Amino acid sequence: MTSALKEKYNKQIFAEMLQEFKYKNIHQVPRLIKIVINRGIGEAAQNTKALDNSINELTYITGQKPIITKAKKSIAGFKIRENMPIGLKVTLRREKMYDFLYKLINLSLPRIRDFRGINKNHFDGRGNYNLGLKEQIIFPEINYEQIDKIRGMNISIITTAKNDKESLALLQKFGMPFQK
Repeated sequence: MTSALKEKYNKQIFAEMLQEFKYKNIHQVPRLIKIVINRGIGEAAQNTKALDNSINELTYITGQKPIITKAKKSIAGFKIRENMPIGLKVTLRREKMYDFLYKLINLSLPRIRDFRGINKNHFDGRGNYNLGLKEQIIFPEINYEQIDKIRGMNISIITTAKNDKESLALLQKFGMPFQK
């Protein structure tokens, strides 16, 4: 999505939200702050190749290199020691955030098998939305022949909305395909 198109898109959404919620000021209209993509990789403790493959996949999907998250404490039952790599995290802001959201809504979500929309109940009460994906192959950048294992990810969309109703309206204006 180009910056001119994004600007036009945002102005249209702001105008609709101003009328719908009767805000007195344009600064009260909810906005997207960031999108955070998380992936837990339990086998990264024993298999460093799994970590490298996941880093490459998230880099292709988001256009930004992920940060490796490490264990804060040792857990013997999971064979994890302190400071072992156990996951990846990418925080997208500004242009990359809008590009990823556009790609997620228009390209990736429709590629899910038997897709009937995403659940409206995954809001956190403060205007943020969490979406769990079971497989990375829905993204067009991922080549099915080159992946070693199907892995999921969690996508958190953080907004300035005060409640879930405002956040739902904002995401619907962006074109998020919620269940009816």
